[in-house]
Amino acid sequence: MSSEAVLVDVVRTPVGRGKPGGALSEVHPVDLAAGVLTAILERNGLESAQLDDVLLGCVSQVGDQAMNIARQAVLAAGFDETIPATTIDRQCGSSQQAVHFAAQGIAAGAYDVVLVGGVESMSRVPLGSSAAGGSPMSPRLRARYPQGLVNQGVSAELIAQGWNLSRADLDAFAAESHARAAAAWHEGFFDGTTVPVAEAPEAVTDETVREGTTVERLAGLPASFRTDDLAARFPEIDWKITPGNSSPLTDGASAALLMSAEKADALGLRPRARFRAFDVIGDDPLMMLTGPIPATRRVLEKAGLGIHDIDAYEVNEAFASVPLAWAAELGADPARLNPRGGAIALGHALGSSGTRLLGTLVDHLEATGGRYGLQTMCEGGGMANALILERL
Repeated sequence: MSSEAVLVDVVRTPVGRGKPGGALSEVHPVDLAAGVLTAILERNGLESAQLDDVLLGCVSQVGDQAMNIARQAVLAAGFDETIPATTIDRQCGSSQQAVHFAAQGIAAGAYDVVLVGGVESMSRVPLGSSAAGGSPMSPRLRARYPQGLVNQGVSAELIAQGWNLSRADLDAFAAESHARAAAAWHEGFFDGTTVPVAEAPEAVTDETVREGTTVERLAGLPASFRTDDLAARFPEIDWKITPGNSSPLTDGASAALLMSAEKADALGLRPRARFRAFDVIGDDPLMMLTGPIPATRRVLEKAGLGIHDIDAYEVNEAFASVPLAWAAELGADPARLNPRGGAIALGHALGSSGTRLLGTLVDHLEATGGRYGLQTMCEGGGMANALILERL
């Protein structure tokens, strides 16, 4: 028997800079995840034994994040030992994929109550750690792509070039992301979703937001990804992706509580939103970050909606060129695009970002009276997830 999946609550930690000395760098990622899992159950008066499953996203599943970090977090949180957990890697969209899997499991009647979320400690497990000592470019993969693939920064450059985005365009978008995020913090917008980290009580806001960021200041930053070899391979690129118009490395965790509408009613919990449609797609692995464009088109079609029916869009700001190209292709309203700032300001703790965006989206819909929200994330390897949320 099918059931309607609803979103009951979302929480997240503040984000810390993903380097030694960052606000959360001394906190083990298992404990970061355990903290948000515990907090969301306590907020909603639930016991862990009421859960059917825990699904967490995490990208670099080595070192402190190895051995199914979701299960380690469940145990560290003191949950009943009978509660299972699994860790998902859909690259940057890992925790958004956890949301998809949980909602689809509820709709299929396989679950009643599921905790989803994600974690990434980029200070303790640096980006790329999972490939240390090896390479995913196998002989068969090299045979298919003899020219080789590139890192995401180069893909972001190719997108900027392909959509005629200037350095000024990218830096202006980045400055606006910081301005919107700073305003949101000043207004107390994030207060209801952000929960403290017991091991780092001094971390109370996102460490990555730089209030007062200007285009002029960003203009002085050098391009991050240009090398002589890459410049020779891609002579068409006018290198313009910098630390200022990219998302910073960050640490953080987030969690969301999903259940069937019937279960929410039985437990006396008020659903905040329902899920109208989902999509996941593969795309060109060289361009890599363009997947949100076809994923958005398909999820809108599945929901029977147009882009202008959507009140807010959360498009992950891995790099400024990604949401700018997305908006140009979809004809989206810039005022509705990441209205509370995005990952350029708020950080991109890889495995955690999907549920962090979900919390920002539902909070914004509630604050403004909007009905529909769209969330989409570009992902390594040329993929993207997209979902449409309807506020209740």
